[in-house]
Amino acid sequence: MNNNLLFDFTVDKTAKTVFITREFAAELPLVWDAFTKAEILDQWVAPKPWTARTKHMDFKVGGKRFYAMVSPEGQEHWSLQEYTSITPKSNFKMHNAFADKDENPQLPGSVWDFNFSEENDITKLSLIITNESLERMEKMIEMGFVEGFKMTINSLEELLTTLSKK
Repeated sequence: MNNNLLFDFTVDKTAKTVFITREFAAELPLVWDAFTKAEILDQWVAPKPWTARTKHMDFKVGGKRFYAMVSPEGQEHWSLQEYTSITPKSNFKMHNAFADKDENPQLPGSVWDFNFSEENDITKLSLIITNESLERMEKMIEMGFVEGFKMTINSLEELLTTLSKK
């Protein structure tokens, strides 16, 4: 793990927004794939010992990803993501909401705006998560979002290291 890589995580409750900037020692196409392909997402997006399981994913504008974070005991927490904008290899936006097992969203949700850039073999992700309500943001934080996201990003870095060697 490269400790010189930028990782900034800021929560602004007034704006109901989370700002995340993270650098990866990996090429942009690989980092992009890690965020846009279910088979790679499922390998890192849940904080350990939880796992992720995508039921379906259609990465296109208007497409959706429906997935669960699954505890070691089999407890499932479902989320529904709808892609609202995609500029290949540089940006995508999605609406994210918790959901029940039948794909019914629990609104309000949040808008996730992912921006990717690459310089000198370092890929930078700038992510802005805007919550539709302060209550939802506080619920995410209560559920361990900050710690869980940091864990998953570390898992992603380990996976990218492995995938880069292939």
